[in-house]
Amino acid sequence: MTKEYRTAPSGFTEEQWETFLREGIITIENALSPDEIQTYLAAIDRLCQKHPKYVEGDYLSVQNFVEWDPTLAGLIDNDRHIGFAYDLYGEQLKLQLSELFLRGYSDGKNNKWHPDGARALPYGVFSPTLPLQIKVGYWLTDLPRAEMGNFVYMPGSHKEQYFSGYDTHNSLPGEVILKVPAGTMTIMHGSIWHRVEPNLSDVTRKNLFLAYCPSWITSADRLISDPDWLATLNREQQIIMRSYDHAYANAKPPPEHFPLFLDRETGLKQDENCYAEHVQLHRRKRKTWHEKLGERVLT
Repeated sequence: MTKEYRTAPSGFTEEQWETFLREGIITIENALSPDEIQTYLAAIDRLCQKHPKYVEGDYLSVQNFVEWDPTLAGLIDNDRHIGFAYDLYGEQLKLQLSELFLRGYSDGKNNKWHPDGARALPYGVFSPTLPLQIKVGYWLTDLPRAEMGNFVYMPGSHKEQYFSGYDTHNSLPGEVILKVPAGTMTIMHGSIWHRVEPNLSDVTRKNLFLAYCPSWITSADRLISDPDWLATLNREQQIIMRSYDHAYANAKPPPEHFPLFLDRETGLKQDENCYAEHVQLHRRKRKTWHEKLGERVLT
């Protein structure tokens, strides 16, 4: 790994954060240019041609898609979205899951209402305000109307441990059917309740999800990454994959993995005036953007 450190990319605005806390999701249209959409669609096509379960027009889900194609691997730390996750998880940011979906014509075999993550003891039990998972969605297909395999969510439901529609396909009052143009990016609280509509159109819905969490939460799509593949990644991508052969390293990453990013305001490796000089960098707590925001509000 090189010693060239990057400054943390931008993440939430205060207005976006307020919406995220209230609704459990923010939607950013035109996050991708037309050329970028085509670049990711081409990468998906390359992946599909190599995948043993791919049948044109059928449903396909591929986890850990970042290992399938160099273009998709570039999403691990993409400046377009990684700052949102870094705002929450800071120096111990981890890619928990990458998942690709192709949803062709379907008359009912779709996800029922559910939250992401643990079920018997959900993340919200331990962290009722901050998400222990944040999921970035890239929507690569125009979804101008309902019944196109749309993502459906209940605004504000990330605050609820119980949900009347759980394990059903029922349409409920207040739900939002995501109808967006290709190139839209969503940032979703992992605990928001959501489902998927049937696709009764002749368009295959194509999208990518990347879920991030603190490094000490278990990965969802792998145990450890292929070391030869890891060697093709840049420094930040290698760190964010958190491919440790010693399990406790997820809680206490090795010294060379600090800093992940330089502070976007000060450009420093560490917070100022918090520790005596003898405290090593990897043993220092660093404040997240969310913590700093709280301090600004209080003052």
